[in-house]
Amino acid sequence: MTEFEAVYTENYPIVYRYALSLCRNPAAAEEITQEAFVKAMEHMGQFDGRCRLYVWICQIAKNTYFTDLKKRKRYAEETPPPVPSAEDPEERIFEKETAARIHALLEQLPEPYREVFSLRVFGELSFSQIGAIYGKTDSWARLIYFRAKRKVKEDLDE
Repeated sequence: MTEFEAVYTENYPIVYRYALSLCRNPAAAEEITQEAFVKAMEHMGQFDGRCRLYVWICQIAKNTYFTDLKKRKRYAEETPPPVPSAEDPEERIFEKETAARIHALLEQLPEPYREVFSLRVFGELSFSQIGAIYGKTDSWARLIYFRAKRKVKEDLDE
């Protein structure tokens, strides 16, 4: 196994979960992750070692995601709404309304609260991994996460 294959095998799950936390779409997260590793391999000489390698690759994934997002916004096409299933429509409406409300509340959170919350909940990253991405401690990531969580709960209960 080559050195880069070892890096890929070791860091793929972390980078994939991070990409998934950004886009919330498994197929898109896989593409972003693959593209991030390709870019990392092409620019390995630019890695200066000031942070962990997976943090650097996550930054590449983040930049890749935002670049792709800008492209999609420019060429956005309307997609038809999903067809509701026959399963308890009242419950589905309640779940959709709650999910939409939580999503709206998350969008109102200032940075870094929004992204730390997303990385923890959707990306399933550990506090130490989140802290490393920001160049902070795991205690900092834990504090930011719990403040964001408390704010979302307070706003949801209003």
